[in-house]
Amino acid sequence: MLNPLTYAYIGDAVYEQFIRTKIVEENPNLTPHIYHLRSIRYVKAENQAKAIKLIWDILTEEEKSVAKRGRNAKSKTIPKNADVLDYRFATAFECLIGYLYMNGKNERLYYILNIVYDTLTKERRNQ
Repeated sequence: MLNPLTYAYIGDAVYEQFIRTKIVEENPNLTPHIYHLRSIRYVKAENQAKAIKLIWDILTEEEKSVAKRGRNAKSKTIPKNADVLDYRFATAFECLIGYLYMNGKNERLYYILNIVYDTLTKERRNQ
């Protein structure tokens, strides 16, 4: 098993790519700047922290263990635009996504990513 921060590094990229793809598919005629503004709503630490809490009850024990390892990993990075607790839970989410991706669990990965995307999108539209 890889270091949890390595999984988080990969998970960050996988999640960002997933979000960017969904936004472009749903809105094919926007400018790159608008795509960027829309994507950061999903990928900021606050919403990644919300994401791990949102899916917690559907995770397997193995997935929960991976996420906990990510949450508890000692990062030397200081969060710029997030509080420390959100940053730790965001790392848990990224770690889980990276773990699923690196272990070829694509069906489960995209199941979780779609739940997160759909829920955060609905919340945004209801505000």
